[in-house]
Amino acid sequence: MADEALHDGSKLAELIEALSGGSRRTRQNAAQVLAAVAKERPDALVPYGTELVDALNRPEAQTRWECLDVLTGLVEFDSRVCDKAVPGAETALFDEESGPVRLAAMRFLCRLGATTENRSERVWPLIDEGIQCYHGDMEFQDMLVAVVDFSAGSLSSRVKGELAARMKFDAANGRGALKRRAAQILENVS
Repeated sequence: MADEALHDGSKLAELIEALSGGSRRTRQNAAQVLAAVAKERPDALVPYGTELVDALNRPEAQTRWECLDVLTGLVEFDSRVCDKAVPGAETALFDEESGPVRLAAMRFLCRLGATTENRSERVWPLIDEGIQCYHGDMEFQDMLVAVVDFSAGSLSSRVKGELAARMKFDAANGRGALKRRAAQILENVS
C-alpha cells in the first residue's frame, strides 16, 4: 500500500484525509502506511505537514507514534512545520499509557532540537525531563540513542553544558550500553 501511495498522489491524499476520520482503525492503518511512505520518501509528505501535526491530537497511541515517526523524517525537509508539532510531542512524551508514543516523541524532539541552537534551547527542557522520568524504563536505551544524535547536533553552549551535567553520573557509574552512550554524549558535547 505504501508503494501505491508513493506513485499515486490521490491515494496519498486519501491516507492523509483518513487521519482525521471518525474510525480509530482507519486512522491507525493510514498512519501506519504513511510511516512506511516516510521511510522511503519523507519529502513526499512535506505538503501534508499541517495534517500530520494535527494527527498528534488523536486518542489512539498508534496514530500518534506513527505520525511522530513521519514528522521525525520531515525535520530535514520542513523544520518549520515540525516546530508546530512540539506541543503534541510534549504531550506524547509524557503519555503514561504508551512507551512507543513516549519513544517516538523523544526521537522527534531530539531530531528537531539538533537542527539549530534556538531549537535546542526550546526542546532541551523536555528532553531533560524525559531523561529523568524514563531512566531505567524499557524504552530508555532507545531514547538514549536519540539523545546521542541530539548531542552531535547544533546545540547552544548552555544546552551542551546541561546535557553534560545530566549524563556525567551515568558516564562514570553506569554499566554496559548506558555507560557507553553516556560517554558518547559527553564526548559529543565537549
